[in-house]
Amino acid sequence: MSKISWRPGTQVYPIPAVIVTCGDTPQNWNMLTIAWTGTICSDPPMCYISVRPERASYPQIVKNMEYTINLTTKDMAFATDWVGVRSGKDFNKWEKTGLTPLPGEKVASPTILESPLSIECRVKEIMKLGTHDMFISDVLNVRVDSRFLDPETGKFEMEKADLIAYSHGFYHELGAAIGKFGFSVKKRR
Repeated sequence: MSKISWRPGTQVYPIPAVIVTCGDTPQNWNMLTIAWTGTICSDPPMCYISVRPERASYPQIVKNMEYTINLTTKDMAFATDWVGVRSGKDFNKWEKTGLTPLPGEKVASPTILESPLSIECRVKEIMKLGTHDMFISDVLNVRVDSRFLDPETGKFEMEKADLIAYSHGFYHELGAAIGKFGFSVKKRR
């Protein structure tokens, strides 16, 4: 097997397909699909999203310095795509997708009832990077659908949630677990 240089873009795939919700009142709650997101620190818990400044939700996030990351599922795939290709300037995305907003617990932005896991965030810093600005944020709260928590360990059971990822223009289902941390050396937690 040989490897060749290939540059379809500068993205590392696959990446999560999440819906970010924002706004400080039900009248201006909006959402957008983000693929550039992730954890950047565990203590204190921090994550990031990268957003193009021309997106309709961008000024809301800058104004309120808060947002919520909502993981998406196979059942949410159509809504996830629709939210990403339509503008909140032109549509009420809640009405068009049928997704259900729930008021945030620690932030003014809503969470999505249908999401198996929602992460409420407060922006610490905005880094201007080029086409996107990165919002580096503290995690203030995590809401989890109890159907996806292991009753014995309290851990989030990702494989039961039917999460999706994005790669080269396509949405993909995530597969079954193939091992746990340290399985290669039989490490005990």
